[in-house]
Amino acid sequence: MLTFITHSPEETIKLGEKIGSKLVKGDVIAMQGTLAAGKTTITKGIAKALGIDDTITSPTFCLISEYYGKMPLYHMDVYRLEGGEDFVNLGTDDMIYGDGVSIIEWSEKIMEELPKRTIILKITPLDDGSRKIEIDNWQVEL
Repeated sequence: MLTFITHSPEETIKLGEKIGSKLVKGDVIAMQGTLAAGKTTITKGIAKALGIDDTITSPTFCLISEYYGKMPLYHMDVYRLEGGEDFVNLGTDDMIYGDGVSIIEWSEKIMEELPKRTIILKITPLDDGSRKIEIDNWQVEL
């Protein structure tokens, strides 16, 4: 497991850029963390590394946002779903097993539907305002 501490949104975005620069097509990132933990913030950095210029926002209400750069980025938020069956019924297989990168916020609800090779990224806000970011199931050096 890799562990990082970021002290500002800018540092979190920079870490996202480092992560994004190492991703390859078919990678799936299962994001975990509380409300306002920084899941969308780190996604902004990942998108930047993928050459995406669009404004990245949380897909809480639309469930899935698609962005295009060097490769597609599928940004999903499953907070409002009941579980794995709802996730599958959205037609997410084409994205998860496609030519892009998938990022899934609130992934705790649907882990059983994700590939074994899914990268788990957990963000924990700390008392001093910094963020502890843990990356598991990824064999890439940052």
